Amino acid sequence: MSQDPAMHGGADVHSDIAYMKKLAEEGRQAPVLVGPILVSASLWFGAATFIQWMGKLGILPIEGWGLFGLWMIAGAGFGVVLFMLIRKLDTVAGSGTRDNVAIGAAWSACGFSIFGTWMVLTAFALSTGSWSSMALMPAVVMIAYGAAWIIAGQIVRQGWMIGVGVISFAGAVALGWFAFTDWTYAIYLVLLVAVALCPGLYLMKQASRAGG
Repeated sequence: MSQDPAMHGGADVHSDIAYMKKLAEEGRQAPVLVGPILVSASLWFGAATFIQWMGKLGILPIEGWGLFGLWMIAGAGFGVVLFMLIRKLDTVAGSGTRDNVAIGAAWSACGFSIFGTWMVLTAFALSTGSWSSMALMPAVVMIAYGAAWIIAGQIVRQGWMIGVGVISFAGAVALGWFAFTDWTYAIYLVLLVAVALCPGLYLMKQASRAGG
């Protein structure tokens, strides 16, 4: 006895609807997964900032090319950890939802913007012999963080993320004002804790709760 094509087509439609509902439900329930990346960035670059600060105060014997090497090590170390974290996060349930994909793209753009600006300022410093422009790099980082946080907050409709973005922008202004003073290191460390470490730990806690 042959099956009615209309009945078969109806079953397909119901299956498609059920699948779409499942995806939508997963999207609503999936936590934001960039927490570990933010925590890692805050630790690597926070450590480099602290060491540079100690060098500036004469507590540690590091200056010149030593500082350049310090930031190269921090960047390379974070890059390795980032690669491993991304591979791990790609296997986590909810990583493929629309919100997490969009947020991941926003933070990727943030990272590439920071790296690109660092390359431009490094090229400028090497060509002119003046490294003074690097004093503005922390402010650039905060601007990129601010943009990524505000985009993420709009995607998931979380006001606190937008608030973190505003703090990032305000911090960038402060870093610009104190760019050529020792205060810039303290301000930058506080900002890394406020807009990367603490929010990252909070997102990790939310993801842990969602995972049971």
